[in-house]
Amino acid sequence: MRRILTLAALLATTSVPAFAGDILIHGGPIHTGVAAAPTAQAVLIRDDRIAFVGDLAAAKAKAAKDARDIDLKGAAAFPGFVDAHAHLTGIGLRELTLNLDQTTSVESLVAAVKAYADAHPEGPIYGRGWIETHWPEKRFPNRADLDRAAPRRIVVLERADGHAVVASTAALAAAGVTKDTVAPAGGQILKGPAGEPDGMLIDHAQGLVAGVIPPPSDALKRQALEKAGALYASRGWTGLDNMSVDKADVVILQGLAREKKFSLRVDNYMDPASADVVLPIGPSQDGTGLIRVRGIKLYMDGALGSRGAALLEPYSDAEGLGLQLTPRDKGLDLMKRAKAVGAQVAMHAIGDRGNRMTLDWFEEALAGDTTARWRIEHSQIVTDTDVPRFAKLGVIASMQPSHAIGDLYFAPARLGKARLHEGYRWKDFLDSGAVIAAGSDAPVEVGDPRIEFYAAVYRHSLDGFANADWSLNEAVSRDQALRMLTWAPAYAAFAEQDRGTLEAGKKADVTVFSKDLMTVAPPEILKADAVLTIVDGKVVFEK
Repeated sequence: MRRILTLAALLATTSVPAFAGDILIHGGPIHTGVAAAPTAQAVLIRDDRIAFVGDLAAAKAKAAKDARDIDLKGAAAFPGFVDAHAHLTGIGLRELTLNLDQTTSVESLVAAVKAYADAHPEGPIYGRGWIETHWPEKRFPNRADLDRAAPRRIVVLERADGHAVVASTAALAAAGVTKDTVAPAGGQILKGPAGEPDGMLIDHAQGLVAGVIPPPSDALKRQALEKAGALYASRGWTGLDNMSVDKADVVILQGLAREKKFSLRVDNYMDPASADVVLPIGPSQDGTGLIRVRGIKLYMDGALGSRGAALLEPYSDAEGLGLQLTPRDKGLDLMKRAKAVGAQVAMHAIGDRGNRMTLDWFEEALAGDTTARWRIEHSQIVTDTDVPRFAKLGVIASMQPSHAIGDLYFAPARLGKARLHEGYRWKDFLDSGAVIAAGSDAPVEVGDPRIEFYAAVYRHSLDGFANADWSLNEAVSRDQALRMLTWAPAYAAFAEQDRGTLEAGKKADVTVFSKDLMTVAPPEILKADAVLTIVDGKVVFEK
């Protein structure tokens, strides 16, 4: 008799039992991601591979007698969702430190810091996740705010996008930052009316206070990575592209995977400081097959919100053209070394100037090679003339749909009406023939596949707001959104022959949601629960 597991049982299950043998999935919509056969009645998994996709009767005939039978009871199955841009250690640390992603004003930030300081009376305070664009005060926080919250304490709070911090007076003093301190190249020290630093440090200037907060220990990183893996599995992700990775984190991930304490697929793009991991040896794989090193992650510019994105024309609401974070000679040297060993390059570029320079550098370094699958991370603001260059050069647009539905509250002010159409051009990229690998950039964003899918197909805020500035014509179809979050990340990792769709012979990576994302009304997408996550034929999460 087959083992029956209904959706009701799924919802009641909190632990994941080991099961060796066939798994038969049926009883709800199954979306394969294959254009010629987009839906199926059943999927049969054998070991780590998909053995059959198609008719239920045929699947039952092929299944072993003791196969585990999962009746979805109307829940919907999809190819495994993959976050094509995330920061795994940061995701875990966000859950273990002062999380500020729910702050709604300067005063709520002050209250959060005060509460944390009262609960932790000793030592420096580090937090992350604040973003001021919706705050009623219409300004960045400053050191005076932090001094009110935690007098005489070292406090450093990172903006959600990771491109700015605000530091307390004690933190600035400990770092030796004064009115005479010169900002490093690619950074800014914001100052008050008297010329004194106001606590806001942009992009490379963040490094000035890096030493005043003790770095996380390997033990804390291990805890953070294990927690992040469990959290991501519970949201329905089967894998992610991990950005700006330290080599120590790769070692920890490999150890966790071997110990069966981490079950997701991770393709790592290393921080330049750890580039020695990549450049002499090229892409590598650990013994589990889950943790891979793909290439390096570089930064061309900063973020739009903190006005560090490199623009061709000045910001509409401030002076300046933004920041270039990587010098040309250094960037091209790293790119050419990466190409020589087959390592991928992933370059962060937000502004239209940042994207153009990246395309120019890629074109020079690749020297006509359109098969390298190098990536531009974010690809947020791109001119009309540069959009076709992505497909022409074989460059992947690694984009985060949730960025648009957050940024479009303030992007009109930063860019002005005339160039606002350059932003978040999902449909334009797809129409040009480019590949979009979609992700979340968590912990900058929540890191939820439902939000990314919703944003891609609906292009409204989470509470349903949009206006003429939001370019609703750039929303994509549901088939396109599914491809952006499943097949495209596989393609970006040179793995589309092995995963990204539900087809016989491919790796058995499956995501199941309680609602059918392909048919429900857009607001209902956000109410769909992840109820089952399968990686390599193993159930890694059940709700």
